[in-house]
Amino acid sequence: MTLNCAIIDDEPLAAQLLESYAKRIPILKITGVYNSALTAMADLRLHSVDLLFLDIQMPELSGMELARLIPSETRIIFTTAYKQYAIDGYKVSAFDYLLKPVSFESFQATVERAAQLFFSKKQEETTHSDRFIFVKSDYKLIRVSLDDILYIEGLKDYVRLKLVNGNRIMSLISMKRMEELLPKNEFMRTHRSYIVHMTLVDTIEKQRILMRDEVIPISDNYKEDIMRFAELHTLT
Repeated sequence: MTLNCAIIDDEPLAAQLLESYAKRIPILKITGVYNSALTAMADLRLHSVDLLFLDIQMPELSGMELARLIPSETRIIFTTAYKQYAIDGYKVSAFDYLLKPVSFESFQATVERAAQLFFSKKQEETTHSDRFIFVKSDYKLIRVSLDDILYIEGLKDYVRLKLVNGNRIMSLISMKRMEELLPKNEFMRTHRSYIVHMTLVDTIEKQRILMRDEVIPISDNYKEDIMRFAELHTLT
Protein backbone atom coordinates (compact mmCIF):
# COMPACT_ATOMS: atom_id res chain seq x y z
CA MET A 1 0.00 0.00 0.00
CA THR A 2 1.22 3.49 -0.92
CA LEU A 3 -0.03 6.75 0.56
CA ASN A 4 0.28 9.95 -1.45
CA CYS A 5 1.40 12.90 0.67
CA ALA A 6 2.11 16.59 0.28
CA ILE A 7 3.99 19.05 2.49
CA ILE A 8 3.15 22.74 2.93
CA ASP A 9 5.33 25.02 5.04
CA ASP A 10 6.40 28.60 4.32
CA GLU A 11 9.74 27.89 6.02
CA PRO A 12 11.88 26.11 3.37
CA LEU A 13 14.10 24.38 5.94
CA ALA A 14 11.07 22.99 7.81
CA ALA A 15 9.56 21.73 4.55
CA GLN A 16 12.86 20.13 3.54
CA LEU A 17 13.13 18.36 6.91
CA LEU A 18 9.68 16.81 6.54
CA GLU A 19 10.47 15.85 2.96
CA SER A 20 13.61 14.04 4.13
CA TYR A 21 11.54 12.16 6.72
CA ALA A 22 8.94 11.18 4.13
CA LYS A 23 11.63 9.81 1.81
CA ARG A 24 12.75 7.45 4.58
CA ILE A 25 9.30 5.80 4.81
CA PRO A 26 8.67 3.41 1.88
CA ILE A 27 4.86 3.64 1.89
CA LEU A 28 4.90 7.42 1.35
CA LYS A 29 4.91 8.93 -2.14
CA ILE A 30 5.56 12.68 -2.16
CA THR A 31 3.38 14.43 -4.72
CA GLY A 32 4.40 17.97 -3.84
CA VAL A 33 6.36 20.19 -1.46
CA TYR A 34 5.10 23.78 -1.23
CA ASN A 35 6.14 26.96 0.54
CA SER A 36 2.79 28.64 -0.13
CA ALA A 37 -0.71 27.44 0.72
CA LEU A 38 -2.15 29.41 -2.20
CA THR A 39 0.17 27.65 -4.64
CA ALA A 40 -0.68 24.25 -3.19
CA MET A 41 -4.45 24.79 -3.09
CA ALA A 42 -5.03 24.46 -6.85
CA ASP A 43 -3.07 21.20 -7.03
CA LEU A 44 -4.80 19.70 -3.99
CA ARG A 45 -8.26 20.47 -5.33
CA LEU A 46 -7.49 18.73 -8.63
CA HIS A 47 -5.37 15.90 -7.25
CA SER A 48 -6.18 15.08 -3.64
CA VAL A 49 -3.64 13.35 -1.41
CA ASP A 50 -4.03 10.86 1.40
CA LEU A 51 -1.86 12.75 3.90
CA LEU A 52 -1.15 16.48 4.09
CA PHE A 53 1.57 17.78 6.40
CA LEU A 54 0.43 21.35 6.90
CA ASP A 55 1.95 24.32 8.71
CA ILE A 56 -0.57 26.64 10.38
CA GLN A 57 0.95 30.12 10.51
CA MET A 58 1.52 31.14 6.89
CA PRO A 59 1.03 34.42 5.01
CA GLU A 60 -1.88 34.97 2.58
CA LEU A 61 -3.68 31.74 3.53
CA SER A 62 -3.24 29.98 6.87
CA GLY A 63 -3.18 26.23 7.38
CA MET A 64 -6.51 26.40 9.21
CA GLU A 65 -8.12 28.21 6.30
CA LEU A 66 -6.70 25.77 3.76
CA ALA A 67 -7.88 22.80 5.83
CA ARG A 68 -11.48 23.91 5.27
CA LEU A 69 -11.03 24.03 1.49
CA ILE A 70 -9.38 20.73 0.59
CA PRO A 71 -11.23 17.42 -0.05
CA SER A 72 -12.54 15.76 3.11
CA GLU A 73 -10.85 12.43 2.34
CA THR A 74 -7.41 14.00 2.88
CA ARG A 75 -6.05 13.39 6.37
CA ILE A 76 -4.44 16.56 7.73
CA ILE A 77 -1.42 16.49 10.02
CA PHE A 78 -0.66 19.96 11.33
CA THR A 79 2.97 20.88 11.99
CA THR A 80 3.50 23.99 14.09
CA ALA A 81 5.57 25.46 16.90
CA TYR A 82 2.49 26.74 18.73
CA LYS A 83 0.60 24.50 21.17
CA GLN A 84 -2.40 26.83 21.34
CA TYR A 85 -3.57 25.71 17.90
CA ALA A 86 -4.23 22.12 18.99
CA ILE A 87 -7.91 22.67 19.80
CA ASP A 88 -8.51 24.55 16.54
CA GLY A 89 -6.83 21.70 14.71
CA TYR A 90 -9.30 19.17 15.99
CA LYS A 91 -12.18 21.46 15.02
CA VAL A 92 -11.25 20.95 11.38
CA SER A 93 -10.90 17.19 11.94
CA ALA A 94 -7.12 17.11 11.82
CA PHE A 95 -5.72 13.58 12.03
CA ASP A 96 -2.77 14.64 14.17
CA TYR A 97 -0.83 17.63 15.46
CA LEU A 98 2.99 17.59 15.49
CA LEU A 99 4.95 20.22 17.40
CA LYS A 100 8.09 21.67 15.86
CA PRO A 101 10.85 20.79 15.84
CA VAL A 102 9.32 17.54 14.55
CA SER A 103 11.37 14.44 15.31
CA PHE A 104 11.55 11.54 12.88
CA GLU A 105 10.14 9.24 15.58
CA SER A 106 6.96 11.28 16.01
CA PHE A 107 6.63 11.72 12.23
CA GLN A 108 6.96 7.97 11.68
CA ALA A 109 4.50 7.12 14.46
CA THR A 110 1.87 9.40 12.91
CA VAL A 111 2.38 7.87 9.47
CA GLU A 112 2.03 4.36 10.90
CA ARG A 113 -1.26 5.26 12.57
CA ALA A 114 -2.54 6.82 9.36
CA ALA A 115 -1.49 3.78 7.34
CA GLN A 116 -3.44 1.52 9.71
CA LEU A 117 -6.50 3.70 9.25
CA PHE A 118 -6.28 3.55 5.44
CA PHE A 119 -5.56 -0.19 5.52
CA SER A 120 -8.60 -0.85 7.74
CA LYS A 121 -10.79 1.28 5.47
CA LYS A 122 -9.55 -0.63 2.40
CA GLN A 123 -10.28 -3.94 4.11
CA GLU A 124 -13.77 -2.77 5.01
CA GLU A 125 -14.51 -1.60 1.45
CA THR A 126 -13.23 -4.90 0.03
CA THR A 127 -15.33 -6.94 2.46
CA HIS A 128 -18.47 -4.98 1.66
CA SER A 129 -18.09 -5.27 -2.10
CA ASP A 130 -17.02 -8.93 -2.19
CA ARG A 131 -19.64 -10.04 0.38
CA PHE A 132 -17.37 -12.58 2.09
CA ILE A 133 -14.57 -12.82 4.61
CA PHE A 134 -11.90 -15.38 5.41
CA VAL A 135 -11.95 -16.44 9.06
CA LYS A 136 -8.91 -17.95 10.77
CA SER A 137 -9.88 -21.13 12.61
CA ASP A 138 -7.82 -24.19 13.59
CA TYR A 139 -4.87 -23.08 11.45
CA LYS A 140 -7.14 -22.75 8.41
CA LEU A 141 -8.74 -19.88 6.53
CA ILE A 142 -12.45 -20.56 6.15
CA ARG A 143 -14.42 -18.61 3.56
CA VAL A 144 -17.68 -17.27 5.03
CA SER A 145 -20.35 -15.40 3.06
CA LEU A 146 -21.70 -12.35 4.88
CA ASP A 147 -25.20 -13.53 4.01
CA ASP A 148 -24.58 -16.78 5.91
CA ILE A 149 -23.70 -15.13 9.24
CA LEU A 150 -26.59 -15.16 11.70
CA TYR A 151 -24.75 -13.54 14.62
CA ILE A 152 -21.34 -13.29 16.26
CA GLU A 153 -20.73 -13.99 19.93
CA GLY A 154 -17.73 -12.70 21.87
CA LEU A 155 -15.95 -15.19 24.13
CA LYS A 156 -13.01 -13.43 25.84
CA ASP A 157 -10.21 -13.39 23.21
CA TYR A 158 -12.27 -15.36 20.68
CA VAL A 159 -15.44 -14.87 18.68
CA ARG A 160 -17.91 -17.53 17.62
CA LEU A 161 -19.74 -17.11 14.33
CA LYS A 162 -23.17 -18.76 14.21
CA LEU A 163 -24.18 -19.47 10.62
CA VAL A 164 -27.67 -19.81 9.18
CA ASN A 165 -27.07 -23.53 8.53
CA GLY A 166 -26.38 -24.08 12.24
CA ASN A 167 -22.60 -24.39 11.96
CA ARG A 168 -20.34 -22.53 14.38
CA ILE A 169 -16.84 -21.20 13.69
CA MET A 170 -14.41 -20.12 16.41
CA SER A 171 -11.76 -17.52 15.61
CA LEU A 172 -9.10 -15.60 17.53
CA ILE A 173 -10.17 -12.02 16.80
CA SER A 174 -11.74 -9.25 18.83
CA MET A 175 -15.38 -8.18 18.68
CA LYS A 176 -14.23 -4.63 17.97
CA ARG A 177 -12.32 -5.77 14.87
CA MET A 178 -15.28 -7.80 13.63
CA GLU A 179 -17.54 -4.80 14.11
CA GLU A 180 -15.14 -2.62 12.11
CA LEU A 181 -15.05 -5.03 9.16
CA LEU A 182 -18.75 -5.80 8.77
CA PRO A 183 -21.24 -3.53 6.95
CA LYS A 184 -22.76 -1.25 9.58
CA ASN A 185 -26.11 -1.06 7.80
CA GLU A 186 -26.52 -4.84 8.24
CA PHE A 187 -24.57 -5.91 11.32
CA MET A 188 -25.17 -4.19 14.65
CA ARG A 189 -23.88 -4.59 18.18
CA THR A 190 -26.80 -5.47 20.46
CA HIS A 191 -24.74 -6.32 23.51
CA ARG A 192 -21.10 -6.30 24.61
CA SER A 193 -20.95 -9.96 23.56
CA TYR A 194 -23.16 -9.99 20.44
CA ILE A 195 -23.17 -8.65 16.89
CA VAL A 196 -26.34 -9.49 15.00
CA HIS A 197 -27.11 -9.70 11.28
CA MET A 198 -30.12 -7.40 11.43
CA THR A 199 -31.54 -8.38 8.03
CA LEU A 200 -32.11 -11.90 9.42
CA VAL A 201 -33.91 -10.82 12.61
CA ASP A 202 -37.42 -12.22 13.11
CA THR A 203 -38.62 -10.22 16.14
CA ILE A 204 -37.32 -7.27 18.17
CA GLU A 205 -38.53 -6.98 21.74
CA LYS A 206 -37.54 -4.55 24.51
CA GLN A 207 -34.59 -6.52 25.84
CA ARG A 208 -34.03 -9.23 23.26
CA ILE A 209 -33.95 -10.23 19.61
CA LEU A 210 -35.44 -13.44 18.26
CA MET A 211 -33.91 -15.03 15.16
CA ARG A 212 -34.53 -18.62 14.10
CA ASP A 213 -34.35 -20.55 17.39
CA GLU A 214 -31.96 -18.09 19.00
CA VAL A 215 -32.56 -15.43 21.65
CA ILE A 216 -30.04 -12.55 21.62
CA PRO A 217 -29.97 -9.99 24.46
CA ILE A 218 -30.20 -6.23 23.92
CA SER A 219 -28.27 -4.24 26.52
CA ASP A 220 -29.13 -0.68 27.53
CA ASN A 221 -25.95 0.64 25.84
CA TYR A 222 -27.17 -0.47 22.40
CA LYS A 223 -30.95 -0.32 22.82
CA GLU A 224 -31.34 3.14 21.25
CA ASP A 225 -29.41 2.11 18.10
CA ILE A 226 -31.49 -1.04 17.70
CA MET A 227 -34.76 0.84 18.13
CA ARG A 228 -33.64 3.46 15.61
CA PHE A 229 -32.88 0.70 13.11
CA ALA A 230 -36.30 -0.82 13.73
CA GLU A 231 -38.06 2.53 13.23
CA LEU A 232 -36.35 3.02 9.88
CA HIS A 233 -37.82 -0.28 8.71
CA THR A 234 -41.28 0.07 10.29
CA LEU A 235 -44.40 0.74 8.23
CA THR A 236 -46.52 3.57 9.65
